[in-house]
Amino acid sequence: MEWNPETLQFLSQCFLNTLSPLPEPRRRAEAALAEASERSNYGLAVLQLVAEPSVDEQIRHAAAVNFKNHLKARWAPSPPKEPNVPSLTPISNAEKELIKSLIVSLMLKLSPKIQSQLSEALAVIGKHDFPLQWPTLLPELVANLVSLTQANDYVSVNGVLATINSLFKKFRYQFKTNELLVDLKECLDKFAKPLLELFKRTVNVIDQAVGSGAADAATLKLYVESQRLCCRIFYSLNFQELPEFFEDHMDEWMIEFKKYLTVKYPVLEDSGNDGLAVVDGLRAAVCENIGLYMEKEEELFQKYLSGFVEAVWSLLVVSSASSSRERLTVTAIKFLTTVSTSVHHALFERDDILEQICQSIVIPNVMLRDEDEELFEMNYIEFIRRDMEGSDLDTRRRIACELLKGIAMHYKVKVTEKVSLQIKNCLALFAQNPEANWKYKDCAIYLVVSLATKKAGGSTVSTDLIDVENFFGSVIVPELQSRDVNAFPMLKAGALKFFTMFRNQLPKDVAMALLPDVVRFLAAESNVVHSYAASCIEKLLLVKDEGTRPRYTATDISPFLLVLMSNLFSALEKPESEENQYIMKCIMRVLGVAEISRDVASACITGLTNVLNRVCPNPKNPIFNHYLFESVAVLIRRACEGDPTLISAFEGSLFPSLQMILANDVSEFFPYAFQLLSQLVELNRPPVPQHYVQIFEILLLPESWKKSANVPALVRLLQAFLRKAPHELNQQGRLSNVLGIFNTLISSPSTDEQGFYVLNTVIENLGYDVISPFVGHIWVSLFNRLQHGRTVKFMKNLVIFMSLFLVKHGLQNLVVSMNAVQKDVFHTIVEQFWVPNLKLITGSVELKLTSVASTKLICESSTLLDSKVRGKMLDSIVTLLSRPEEERLSEEPDVPDFGETVGYNATFVHLYNAGKKEEDPLKEVNDPKQYLVASMANHASSSPGMYPQLIRENLEAANQAALLQLCSSYNLSIV
Repeated sequence: MEWNPETLQFLSQCFLNTLSPLPEPRRRAEAALAEASERSNYGLAVLQLVAEPSVDEQIRHAAAVNFKNHLKARWAPSPPKEPNVPSLTPISNAEKELIKSLIVSLMLKLSPKIQSQLSEALAVIGKHDFPLQWPTLLPELVANLVSLTQANDYVSVNGVLATINSLFKKFRYQFKTNELLVDLKECLDKFAKPLLELFKRTVNVIDQAVGSGAADAATLKLYVESQRLCCRIFYSLNFQELPEFFEDHMDEWMIEFKKYLTVKYPVLEDSGNDGLAVVDGLRAAVCENIGLYMEKEEELFQKYLSGFVEAVWSLLVVSSASSSRERLTVTAIKFLTTVSTSVHHALFERDDILEQICQSIVIPNVMLRDEDEELFEMNYIEFIRRDMEGSDLDTRRRIACELLKGIAMHYKVKVTEKVSLQIKNCLALFAQNPEANWKYKDCAIYLVVSLATKKAGGSTVSTDLIDVENFFGSVIVPELQSRDVNAFPMLKAGALKFFTMFRNQLPKDVAMALLPDVVRFLAAESNVVHSYAASCIEKLLLVKDEGTRPRYTATDISPFLLVLMSNLFSALEKPESEENQYIMKCIMRVLGVAEISRDVASACITGLTNVLNRVCPNPKNPIFNHYLFESVAVLIRRACEGDPTLISAFEGSLFPSLQMILANDVSEFFPYAFQLLSQLVELNRPPVPQHYVQIFEILLLPESWKKSANVPALVRLLQAFLRKAPHELNQQGRLSNVLGIFNTLISSPSTDEQGFYVLNTVIENLGYDVISPFVGHIWVSLFNRLQHGRTVKFMKNLVIFMSLFLVKHGLQNLVVSMNAVQKDVFHTIVEQFWVPNLKLITGSVELKLTSVASTKLICESSTLLDSKVRGKMLDSIVTLLSRPEEERLSEEPDVPDFGETVGYNATFVHLYNAGKKEEDPLKEVNDPKQYLVASMANHASSSPGMYPQLIRENLEAANQAALLQLCSSYNLSIV
């Protein structure tokens, strides 16, 4: 694309039309730009348009956004995720170099709004090319910084610093590698000194402006923002390790850092217009820097520590009282927490300091504020994410408790004593005036819950602050028994959270007495309250006694089951809870525990299909949707297995929904729909109803298998059909279609395991007379994979398949069909693949199958295989049966390749409750070890003397001893 008046006119008009409120011109413009973006120098032309002063600012801003997105997509394009999607044409190297030569100077000439877009575009380039493939960038930025600071143009200075900050952020988030350290050294060599010089110059500018009284708020704001950006760059450059330059100049940095924590700037802080937020942003950045040094360079930082602790402390006492200073409060408390867990913890030892921490820092930050109430009411999902799911480490409430936990590492008794006193005081204040002082009770509950310690590897929590049962009875129970479920909802939420957290410690009779009250709270108007009630019930049903026995059973919940289910489904109709994942998870858990009568089953399948029909047109919440399908699966499993007459009723309810998913191409739900259909097919008795045969036809279409996410669920459904309707395969060439699917799956390492699942089900469920015309093609496919691209996983699956073939259709058919493809290939396959891979088999059914088949092979193949191969096979069988799995697998370095679920695309989610029962093709064999020695002893009696020599010459000493031990255990001998 050449830059000329026609291009200027074309691009200007297109970008103008992209801003149109009318959809038609907007779509035409977007399509024209998409087409133009495939042409060379398109990005360069758009950049030149952005720089054209004669073009309207709005059009240039739209062009700048397009330029940034163009670079994101094409500077280093990644291959498309889905097949048959064309790749984007990358930007040519010549165009890249021209863009890099222009972007910095153009960025600095333009308005702040456009400048920020070009700064982001520059960061996109930097992510791939900086610093080694763009060595001129930092010197150019440094030169600009020098001239801009001399001109006192801090608007542009901050633009450049923001760009550098974006470029350097990678040093904070990437793992330390040699490549990263090379990049870091390059940046330190070129920017550590200019950064310090700029920082010190701005220090002087601020001091002069404040000292002379000449500073106006707008100018001072620019200076302070410049220092904040310098601090963020400092953090990036020091994150991996302390560079020598910064160690040499530590005093210069630390003196100014401390000043920013202690000095006030009234002109800015009292001016309104977010002046205080700008200064606090600088202070927060300083706190992060000193926290970093405290963590990484404690020894070098020690001489500054007490001064910083005092400065941060003083700042916190003031800022904790203000709800608008959250970021500063959090970073400041984090710094003190780091100190409290270090060797310098004695700074917190004194009683008066602990008292002040509780009074001036912890309680003010834990106490609910207006914005907490607003979040509770307006955004319940975010409130729960922070409050119940522990994602609130960066909020005042949680971080204040983390400080107490940090101090308690060394002064547990003192912290317990002080906090217990605070809890009593809060509860006393509440008792004086419950209506007015309810937040004090919330504060007390929050302190207990947040400071409780979780036992490693379990859900049990403990606390020394209170006696759990007494606190529960006196503080929590009154809230749970309150008749008005909508009064003081935040207190109710806190009480439910306490019940949930301490569920293991509370006696069953105490919890059971209150469960009907928790069920009442499902009807609360507050989304948080009914979510917490659902979560409380769901977690209670998971409690186990003595490790494995569920504490709460179907008998416990049956008296109020109908009310519980009714309230749960009603909660899903409340505003904003239509896709409430806590409610749906509770439904799933209750259905997994309860005794499901016909009435309950009927009401639940109706309720669940109504929800499914509602979410189908626009699936939004994947967690909710997963629990929805799990709920349907568990209901099918528990109701229909108990009462098979319910199957047709369930099919009548579910089929329209499943057909809607397939007909409307709701791709997110395809794997779920196929798994539910598998479940229903498996529950039916032959002959399978006609409406399933129609689905079978869809299943055999090649288009159904194109999306990898669907493959595991489709295989599962195909297996269900093969087991339940094997006679259907003899009709209309369906077996040929099934084996075509196998052939496609087996050809790729990502789906070959799924291909074996299909093949094994065919071999297991069809007679040899039916499959014999196809066996030759099957071996050709398998031998091709064995020749080109074999993996350990493939070879183990091949051993399992051959074992299944042998036990189902006999050794003779196995040998003849293999050798028909290639002369004597059976002997080669056994010697080179079966024998060495047998010892790597895992899974109880697979282990039994392969060991029994291998035993049959030894006993039945004396004319087919020489004694050495049979001896080595016996050695592998004994290894398989006598050694623990981890010992056997460690012998094979690339074993991790087996069991990799590469075919399970990230969008495939397995339904636990729809899982199929593992089929055992050898139900008649109980003990494979006994089968081995019994078979060999029996065979040896007819050919005495053959086995002792074979064992002596081919089995390892440990396996000879293991075989002897097995013979002794079963009182058999191999002669």
